[in-house]
Amino acid sequence: MRVLLIEDDKDLGADVRDHIQAEGHSPDWVTRLADARSSLAAVPYDLVLLDLMLPDGRGIAFLREMRARGDVTPVIILTALDQISDRIAGLNAGADDYLVKPFDLSELSARLNAVARRYSGNPNPLVSIGELEVDLAARSVFRGGRPVSLTAREWALFEAFVQRPGQLLSKAQLEERLYSFDSAIESNTIEVHVSHIRKKLGPTAIETVRGLGYRLGTGR
Repeated sequence: MRVLLIEDDKDLGADVRDHIQAEGHSPDWVTRLADARSSLAAVPYDLVLLDLMLPDGRGIAFLREMRARGDVTPVIILTALDQISDRIAGLNAGADDYLVKPFDLSELSARLNAVARRYSGNPNPLVSIGELEVDLAARSVFRGGRPVSLTAREWALFEAFVQRPGQLLSKAQLEERLYSFDSAIESNTIEVHVSHIRKKLGPTAIETVRGLGYRLGTGR
């Protein structure tokens, strides 16, 4: 998933960014609401992690702005404000979940994946695609009952297809998934990774729609 992290605490921000990137997500980290607004205007994020106390404003007001303009991107609030009234205010403003600092990074992962599945139309983390069994929560794939190892970049791309079954994804949309990884994105990066995924998961795991993009295949 492409994730926007809005957090001004440098240590926590770095820990969260590194953790979710290691799990195959593509995080962008900003420390101010002004930068967050610019990022949301330019990138189609799958999820936002939002601190409530930022140097240039309150996260609650920012969240209300998002919802008022029709932005339905899932939002998980990360905050030290632990009163019930604070949680209610956040949820009423349009948050999808609320995590109180300090929190365990594994709990953040579980909540992030749960919100993502809910919005992708896959509330069940176990997805069957032909001979493939995909566990979105565990980030694992089995082909014919045997585990298949995908790299972080391959998983980031394959997850995008699984979360949007039947939807056509353009090359540009897929490239967005890889921008947070260290290596540069070449003109043929997507083609190379799709080829690797097909070798591991089968030639029909991802279908090519010539001139338009790719979509999840039958897995047969």
